[in-house]
Amino acid sequence: MSGDTSVAPGHARRNSPATGVLPEIAARADQAIAIRHDLHQHPELAFEEHRTSARVAELLQQWGYAVSTGIGGTGVVGTLQRGQGRRRLGLRADIDALPIHEESGLAYASQREGLMHACGHDGHTAILLSAAHYLAHHGRFDGTLQLVFQPAEETGSGASKMIADGLFERFPVDAIYGLHNWPGVPVGHFGFVDGPAMASVDWARLRVIGKGGHGAEPQGSVDPILAAAHIITALQSVVSRNVDPRQMGVVTVGSIHGGQAANVIPDVVELKLTVRAYLPEVRDTLRRRVTDIAEQTAAAFGARAEIEFPRGFPSVINHPEQTAYVREVAVQGFGAGQVVEAFAPRTASEDFAFLLQARPGSFVFVGNGDSAPLHSPRYVFNDAAIAPAASLWARLAEHYLVEDVA
Repeated sequence: MSGDTSVAPGHARRNSPATGVLPEIAARADQAIAIRHDLHQHPELAFEEHRTSARVAELLQQWGYAVSTGIGGTGVVGTLQRGQGRRRLGLRADIDALPIHEESGLAYASQREGLMHACGHDGHTAILLSAAHYLAHHGRFDGTLQLVFQPAEETGSGASKMIADGLFERFPVDAIYGLHNWPGVPVGHFGFVDGPAMASVDWARLRVIGKGGHGAEPQGSVDPILAAAHIITALQSVVSRNVDPRQMGVVTVGSIHGGQAANVIPDVVELKLTVRAYLPEVRDTLRRRVTDIAEQTAAAFGARAEIEFPRGFPSVINHPEQTAYVREVAVQGFGAGQVVEAFAPRTASEDFAFLLQARPGSFVFVGNGDSAPLHSPRYVFNDAAIAPAASLWARLAEHYLVEDVA
């Protein structure tokens, strides 16, 4: 794989800056990495990011931003306005961690037992802070910059909470952009997707209710394990027989629990599912068919199915104009060779989707090199990705808030 393969995960190259990195950002690489390591050592779960929010607010205030805290719970917005330009740009980073025990072996590993930045949100925050410092001290723009540090991405509730708290009324933007690191993509490279870029996600909890009994006399029982097994098998037909083969859908049963003894038929079996799609109409089809199959299959065995199927969050659908804009900024700043050709949509999910439903924008993918997968206890955010990604944000702000102003 091409890219900065000489850099160990979690450590940035200390010699010449990567192609396209702004010199001022390269000069502060060590400071940006130190911020990231500090955040990594102190991970906080959704809506508990008090230390992280305070640190972000402190730095933004030092650099001259007008800072608002407590947005949607623990969210922070930094505003920087210059000149008389009327254009307004939003850049977003997520700040929460995961309930995962870290196994990275890093010297700066999590100091909180059972919590870890296993998705790189510490890196995303460091990237936006690095860009924030550059724009405050060196940025050439005419307009308003809104930097959004969002809590609770992992639970899918942070973006909607900030919106409900008046995010875009209090801090208006004409466009909103976000990013996510991606393992397997070379460091310093960027991926852009028009239209659906990440999947919607819904979680279902299914209870198959039968009638327990002795395993030696099954004729007197209604076996929920047998019914659940047939439900699981039948669910595999949902995507293959109800979704256009040219479209994407996923139905995964990730958990099944029922019974405790080999010779006892239980009363209840519980299943947990995840359901994903790119298109809203496919999402609706999956939800309908999963529910129908569960209920009707259970009934065929004399059992009953109860399903809880709350809506999670929608698919990330990038706006074509804003995607083309940031892609061109990347090509101009880094060269076409650092833009991944025909970057494919991802089937993971992101609550940036809610922000894109409210305002036009795009969600960008940033190379993390050869790291462990996201949400792995061995995942390591690659520090070498901070400077290129921060430079992209800085270039985007300067282009958007200067070049297009009459």
